[in-house]
Amino acid sequence: MKKGIIGKKLGMTQIFDEVGNVIPVTLIEAGPCAVAQKKTVENDGYDAIQLAFAEAKEKHLTKAELGHFKKAGISPKRHLKEFRLEDCSSYEVGAVVSVDTFAAGEKVDITGTSKGHGYTGSIKRWNHHILRMTHGTGPVHRQPGSMGANSTPSRIYKNKKMAGQWGNEQITILNLAVVKIDADKNIIAVKGAVPGAKGGIVFIRDSVKA
Repeated sequence: MKKGIIGKKLGMTQIFDEVGNVIPVTLIEAGPCAVAQKKTVENDGYDAIQLAFAEAKEKHLTKAELGHFKKAGISPKRHLKEFRLEDCSSYEVGAVVSVDTFAAGEKVDITGTSKGHGYTGSIKRWNHHILRMTHGTGPVHRQPGSMGANSTPSRIYKNKKMAGQWGNEQITILNLAVVKIDADKNIIAVKGAVPGAKGGIVFIRDSVKA
């Protein structure tokens, strides 16, 4: 990883390219982020920078958090995230990382938390069939059905698709193209969908596969 930034998902829209093609994009308010801490191999065993994003009120933070930001010489922030970069020598504590570190045409990986749908059944969660609406079936037609033989293996196999928590998990989308960047408004437009709801926090970094 060569660069990264923290952002907030604003929503989706569409823009037109030079030849008139419609491109669906997700708008993300990326940065400005302040470098709150710098990890080194000598002190921590690895190289990384810790970025801070979104202003916060002092009353919403603990004394330890306030001391952390005071030591870095930056105002209190709401979100912190570490990025292990290949070269951290160009970053100093208190420096500002803005959206113009990325450029249109680049490929990025974006990590976010997907929308939570609560505890759902296997039909909504895994798109299973309902049971047949004939005599002898029921009274519940949305139950998962048979789980297999009782003598062998006498248990449920791991990763069986069953009812449970749907969504609200960390998802990373790879190789999204940067379509446009507005450095004045700190907005980056990325082609395609990004996990999470409007206002959700996302982490943008250069693509590992491109």
